[in-house]
Amino acid sequence: MAKGVHRSRRALGAALAVAALASAATACSGSAAPERGAPAPAAAEKQAPAAGALGAYVEKVRAQRAARVLAAKKWGLAKPPLEAPAPPAVKPKITTRKGFETDGEGLPPVFTTVPTKQKVVFLTIDDGAEKDPQLLKMMKELRIPYSAFLSDYVVNDDYGYFAKMQKSEESGVALNNHTLHHRYLPALSYSEQKREICGMQDVIGKQFGKRPTLFRPPYGNYNEDTLTAAKSCGIKAVPLWAAEAFPDHMEWREWDRDLHPGDIVLTHFRGKEDWKGTMPDMIRRVMNVITSKGYAVAKLEDYV
Repeated sequence: MAKGVHRSRRALGAALAVAALASAATACSGSAAPERGAPAPAAAEKQAPAAGALGAYVEKVRAQRAARVLAAKKWGLAKPPLEAPAPPAVKPKITTRKGFETDGEGLPPVFTTVPTKQKVVFLTIDDGAEKDPQLLKMMKELRIPYSAFLSDYVVNDDYGYFAKMQKSEESGVALNNHTLHHRYLPALSYSEQKREICGMQDVIGKQFGKRPTLFRPPYGNYNEDTLTAAKSCGIKAVPLWAAEAFPDHMEWREWDRDLHPGDIVLTHFRGKEDWKGTMPDMIRRVMNVITSKGYAVAKLEDYV
């Protein structure tokens, strides 16, 4: 259960307890006048609306959880997704993963896992080739946060789909940079790489109203020019991935073939033409794995 709900229940319980004590004191005196120590009428009036607001909040959370249970059954999940904890007040400091460094200094960090002790992972979806409306519906009903890394050559035939995606969830779906044409960047010159990355920054800013600060190089391949170009375009971090999800299996980067706190999970916008299932099939599998291992899905941009 989220910490905010625990606090809400304690506060609601305290307010009701104070109200009960005040009522008992009045009854014992046989008078309408409050006993010494009982809340004055003005204080009691303040407590009642506060308790009502807290009660409404608790009921809202309960309703959301009940809806999530029903959505899990509707979409064929083994269990409802776990609730993610509140994001950290201060985002963790992220550094480049050992073995992924370049010689450049002050460049955006490259990482596969966010440093956190919370049992959360982050779901990211790449490119934008498949535009399945059922994905948007499923993710909204299950209230699963995710981040999209888009390439213009496969999204430019339907920017509207991703605009709808961006607004489809309460916290917003972040649309990030995956280059214009999904080329193998280390084979390109610095100016060509900059055109691929900065060009996609321009597209996302124009089409969706905000230039992203996260960038994922195609195939996870990059060199120092890639990071230097990305930094010049306003990129702050380069998240790769620790695991990859498919409709019929998972693939793992780490030797233990398992999830860890803060792991980034990659998948793609694909359909039956490209793999063994639909986007909802993929989400069903990856969420069954994530939930069975005791993890919740959190929003990457809340931590990076």
